[in-house]
Amino acid sequence: MSKTIKLNKGLNINLQGVPVENLANSGTSITYAIKPTDFPGLIPKIVIKPGFEVKAGSVLFIDKYNPEIKFTSPVSGRVKEIERGERRRVLRIIIEAESEIRYDDFGKKDINSLNSNDIKKTLLDSGTWTFIRKRPYAVVANPEEEPKSIFISGFDNAPLAPNYDFIIKENTKEFQAGIDVISKLTEGKVNLNISDKTGSVYSNITEVEKNTFIGKHPSSTIGTQINHIDPLNKGEVIWYINPQDVIIIGRLFTEGKYDARKIVALTGSEVNKPMYYNTIIGASINSITENNVKEGNNRYISGNVLTGTKVNKNGYIGFYDSQLTIIPEGDYYEFFGWIAPRFKKFSMSKLYFSWLMPNKKYALDTNINGGERAFVVSEQYEKVVPMDIYPVELLKACLAEDIDKMEQLGIYEVAEDDFALCDFVCTSKIETQDIIRKGINLMIKELS
Repeated sequence: MSKTIKLNKGLNINLQGVPVENLANSGTSITYAIKPTDFPGLIPKIVIKPGFEVKAGSVLFIDKYNPEIKFTSPVSGRVKEIERGERRRVLRIIIEAESEIRYDDFGKKDINSLNSNDIKKTLLDSGTWTFIRKRPYAVVANPEEEPKSIFISGFDNAPLAPNYDFIIKENTKEFQAGIDVISKLTEGKVNLNISDKTGSVYSNITEVEKNTFIGKHPSSTIGTQINHIDPLNKGEVIWYINPQDVIIIGRLFTEGKYDARKIVALTGSEVNKPMYYNTIIGASINSITENNVKEGNNRYISGNVLTGTKVNKNGYIGFYDSQLTIIPEGDYYEFFGWIAPRFKKFSMSKLYFSWLMPNKKYALDTNINGGERAFVVSEQYEKVVPMDIYPVELLKACLAEDIDKMEQLGIYEVAEDDFALCDFVCTSKIETQDIIRKGINLMIKELS
């Protein structure tokens, strides 16, 4: 039975640069990149070399410890470079694309006639299994595990987030096909979670249980939704997937090919015309931003300002991202900034005047206004984490590497994005997302 959940905690950050609902084709991306760094916990094993010819769906690398999980090329062309960092860590595999995409043939499927093993094999062979992630740990799902349910967040209320109503409306058939596929992977429910502001785009979607969330960000995050609908206990697993990735899975089974097209929102105060672009997973940022970014020293973020990844303006869009954000760099110091009136700054605190102007949009930069200080208990985190956990105590358990405490305090249900607002409101400037990921990595190392 569907639920309606009203959340009283959270925070909406109104920024300049909301994308208008216009859809354009991106410029030509000469190269595309798949970055192993987009997949937490992964140790890649490369199976190609520079100069190899690939099609869309050809294997580039596999998971060293789960070799059945394959990571494939989104386009056809030639492997241009395998870029490595310190200790020969693989940073990205760059594909020089052909003008016309050639696809590996995975065969059209009658979804109704397939069982879960047939579906898993097709997803694994095509590389689209990597769209499915799991809690605990927020890593690529293990196909040997049985999820008690599957979650899809059908909306996003992070700062400047894309409107999924607009993105999904032209792809509802493929979305339904993807749902039909995913529903065969669990004996539990497929929870399609929407907000009270979601339109009718999902109204005809079947094989799901629709739950409505009312409240501020982070009501759209998977961790929050799991916590309120189907809480995780030790030993249990829940899978989750993004709406656009559901569409790609639907195309795979109805068309027989890995068609990695997706829509990306170009957002932020430093964008001349924020809007949506048709592109392909792993496309170069230049293909989207060309002639549409203000001059200056800007921060390019693949994703949103709270959880996204800093990228070079000549870099590539992240594997799971449907948003590219551009804001000013905060590379300056404010003399006596702490006593300035701060009319152009936003804060959760009433020390700033932003609380008098709730609808004002701000052009914020990356300046964090100070360095890390003592980790004090201020109850700030509890105001923006609408989950049944004790965030400060969990963070301290992670810092102490106390596995028993981490288990008791909810490490299985959380990931970095659940603590993103804690980073924003923290007066101590604690990097809470980094602490949570280190805690998760410790759990994987000790308990796997």
